[in-house]
Amino acid sequence: MKLFITGIGTDVGKTVASAIVVEALEADYWKPVQAGDLDYSDTDKIKSRVSNTTTVFHPNAYALHTPASPHLAAEIDGITINLKDINEPKTKNHLVIEGAGGVFVPLNDKDCVIDLIQPDYKVIIVSRHYLGSINHTLLTIEALKSRNISIAGIIFSGDENQATENIILSKSKLPMLGRIENEPYFDENVVKYYADMFKEVLLQL
Repeated sequence: MKLFITGIGTDVGKTVASAIVVEALEADYWKPVQAGDLDYSDTDKIKSRVSNTTTVFHPNAYALHTPASPHLAAEIDGITINLKDINEPKTKNHLVIEGAGGVFVPLNDKDCVIDLIQPDYKVIIVSRHYLGSINHTLLTIEALKSRNISIAGIIFSGDENQATENIILSKSKLPMLGRIENEPYFDENVVKYYADMFKEVLLQL
């Protein structure tokens, strides 16, 4: 199983959600494009929060130095991101692929993060409640559906908001895979706690 994890925007809890899914499935992890924070990248963050010994952490196809949209970070580094150079790692294990920001974050003048999603991937959308999050979540869903991309479901991140969650689930007809609360911190133990809660539903995807 290959799960692509995307957010409805930046800083919605995508990397924490990725750690939980990786731990629940003891899956391999791959972040194709990392922009900035190379000293403590998203891969490093996942490594620090995952306790199983099965997971393999595959290297980024692009590791860019500037914390910015990948197209700009690449330009500052003097390169152009080419989708042909982004090759999915070979593994017999489950694979969790983490995107960068939302689905229409640009990688170059032509391609966006959504163009990384292959036909055999199932997408998990991470949604966090803020003013405008309903719109951003439903737009993300519509964009994926317009390309006939399979959506596994939604993980809500942060404090519960029933009105927001109910309308998103009602309009999208997608399952809620779980909720990640606003924890004071996320370490191996907290990630393992959520992984145990999410495991059964994830294995059924």
